[in-house]
Amino acid sequence: MSRGLTMRAMVLEQVHQPLVLRNRTVPTPGAGQVLLEVLACAVCRTDLHVVDGELPHPKLPLIIGHEIVGRAVEVGAGASRIAAGARVGVPWLGWTDGVCEYCKGGQENLCAQARFTGYTLDGGYAEYAVADERFCIPIPESYADAEAAPLLCAGLIGYRSLVRAGDAKRLGIYGFGAAAHILAQVALFQGREIYAFTRPGDQRAQQFARSLGAAWAGGSGEPPPQELDAAIIFAPVGALVPLALGAVRRGGTVVCGGIHMSDVPSIPYELLWGERTICSVANLTRKDAAEFMQIAPKVPVRTTIQMFRLEQANEALERLRGGQLEGAAVLNIRERR
Repeated sequence: MSRGLTMRAMVLEQVHQPLVLRNRTVPTPGAGQVLLEVLACAVCRTDLHVVDGELPHPKLPLIIGHEIVGRAVEVGAGASRIAAGARVGVPWLGWTDGVCEYCKGGQENLCAQARFTGYTLDGGYAEYAVADERFCIPIPESYADAEAAPLLCAGLIGYRSLVRAGDAKRLGIYGFGAAAHILAQVALFQGREIYAFTRPGDQRAQQFARSLGAAWAGGSGEPPPQELDAAIIFAPVGALVPLALGAVRRGGTVVCGGIHMSDVPSIPYELLWGERTICSVANLTRKDAAEFMQIAPKVPVRTTIQMFRLEQANEALERLRGGQLEGAAVLNIRERR
């Protein structure tokens, strides 16, 4: 099917430069791979980290995007899990070796040989993409294509971060964007309280958090009205770590949920004392995906999205960079100018 056909793609040719609309040959699925017609792809802050050179050594030229919803149109040799016509999602973790101690021990997210969609593998800012069928995730039928796209990273990383936060009743979230707006719904469904921290003075984001059920919303430098049991940091700002430590109770946990963060400043030992813990979330696993896709329809998680056409990808990235999005941006790949 794919031989000789061309597709539109937004391509990163150099870091620190805008994406460029190109016509490229539709990829051919290799052994164990599936060719997907991309239906929608959400725009993630990690995409910005790649474009801005904050994640080193991306594959160049590169098609970014790792929150892909697509329909299988061709399967490669040996591929048997995904049938032609199936709708699936493709997340950030796109390939692992399957044989290292981490993969065998249920920690495939830590595989040293791992490859990542939209970073070291071409991703979803295009009309077609290939993916390892092992890492294609079934999507609940109750979600439309664009609604489902943010679940593939904002949802999955948010869910893994929530698990790392343990059974915290009072949960702080620093950076109320795509991941936070999904995570908050799951946490409230589980009977937790949400305390939202935004950029100082961002009344729009604070009101958005309250509209989703947050018990309190304020600026990142403000103390919450009660001590927190745990805090999750999605904003890529290292200076938030000491602030979050100061907001959690003794025995509490601070989870750093992003793949990139600016340097963490010096932390007074008194903030760590009392058995407070700092931990990070590295990537995700297929187990996370299976669990989250079971939970999401039960909540039910509703994604707030703003739609863009493929050729508007640079605009979507700039709006994300400027904090001008409520929820998540999604590229509607099938809609042409």
